[in-house]
Amino acid sequence: MSIWVILIEMIVFAAIFTAIIFTYYRGDRKYSPASIHNYPPDIQEEYFKTHKRVDVSYRSKKVILTKGFGVLLFTGILLVCALVAGAKTFWQGFLLTFGLMAWIGFYDTCFLDWVLFANLPMFRLEGTEHMDKAYHQKWFHAKGMLFPGIIFALIPAVLVGWLVALIR
Repeated sequence: MSIWVILIEMIVFAAIFTAIIFTYYRGDRKYSPASIHNYPPDIQEEYFKTHKRVDVSYRSKKVILTKGFGVLLFTGILLVCALVAGAKTFWQGFLLTFGLMAWIGFYDTCFLDWVLFANLPMFRLEGTEHMDKAYHQKWFHAKGMLFPGIIFALIPAVLVGWLVALIR
């Protein structure tokens, strides 16, 4: 597998991921349970003081469906990446996919969450605009990257590894 191909895939995957996030958080979708679920608890509590409370837990059907769709979408994108990079075995597909998922988790946390989410008004929930400190909670996002982020990364990694083994 070519390191240059993998580096280009990292850049392209980050661009696709960023486009998905910006598209998803446009308009009223940021008020869906699956979106609110990604906000720190104190922001959720403040938001629900003035808005109808909805289930934003990991057991919520909307959260499960959104996360499930994300797994399938990432599996498709990362299968193409693995094949283009030249993965030929389960372990090559698995390791490449897990590495790309770890990269996107790091990128999402350190850039999208800590820089953009914390500072861009488009990500502020109605009624929480004044909660600057809450939007800058680095540890909340870092914990999410570590767990359940690592578990979330394992699922497409196993699926891509299995699909690479079937295809090749």
